[in-house]
Amino acid sequence: MGAGVIKRAAGGGRRRRSGRGSRHQAISEINVTPFVDVMLVLLIIFMVAAPLLTVGVPVELPETSAGALPSEREEPLTITLTADGRMLIQTTETPRGNLIPRLRAIAAEREGEKVFIRADGAIAYEDVMQVMGALNAAGFRNIGLVTETGGPALDGRDG
Repeated sequence: MGAGVIKRAAGGGRRRRSGRGSRHQAISEINVTPFVDVMLVLLIIFMVAAPLLTVGVPVELPETSAGALPSEREEPLTITLTADGRMLIQTTETPRGNLIPRLRAIAAEREGEKVFIRADGAIAYEDVMQVMGALNAAGFRNIGLVTETGGPALDGRDG
C-alpha cells in the first residue's frame, strides 16, 4: 500500500546534533487501512448481489410442511409454469410443443438428471402431470416439486 516518511531527531528525539539537520527514515509498517476499506466495500457488494443470482420468474408456489432438499454441485434444471399459462426452462420461455425435444437436448449436455418443477398454485393438476410426463419421456427420472414451507401439516394441527 503506501509507505510514509517520518522525521526523527538524532539521539532518540531528545537532543539535536548541532550542524546537522534531522534525518528522514521510511516507515517499515504496511498501512492496511486502505486494504480493509476495499475489502469491506467488496463484501457489501457481494452481499447485495448474491440474492439476485437466483432464477427469478415470479410464481405463487403452494405451501407444504415438507423440508428443503439438500443442494448439489450442478445447478438443477428448473421448469416453471406460470399462472398465465407460460412455460419456462430456467428463464427461457418454451412452447409446449417444443418441450420434449428441448429437454432431450438439455439432457445430453447435463451430467445430473435432477429437475425441479415450479408451478403456480393456480395451475391445474393435469398441466403439472403433463409436464412431468414430458420430463419422463425426455429421460429425466429425478423430479422434485418446489413449494413454499409453512403450509398445513395435515396431522390435525395447523402450521
